Amino acid sequence: MVPAVIISTYPDKKSIAKIANKIVSSRLAACVNITKISSVYSWKGKIENTDEFLAIFKTTQKNKSKLKKIIQETHPYEVPEIAEIDVTNINKPYMAWLVQSTS
Repeated sequence: MVPAVIISTYPDKKSIAKIANKIVSSRLAACVNITKISSVYSWKGKIENTDEFLAIFKTTQKNKSKLKKIIQETHPYEVPEIAEIDVTNINKPYMAWLVQSTS
């Protein structure tokens, strides 16, 4: 089994907490890390400086397509970030837990 990590940003903790609980409950991800960040970005011709919440979804290759679809369908942003990070190496005990938690 191969791990997959998907990241996305959300406007507030409430919106990401709701989807994170749904995703972990449905076993599409074993874990979702959520942390507050400050983002600087260009949006509609303006430079924005905004507090956001970064979500790191930990899942498997088997579940990543379904996970990305749910993130897209439920995301509050007009143009959500849904980025996949290639994981080439992960410790075996953690991988075993990841598979067990998403199966």
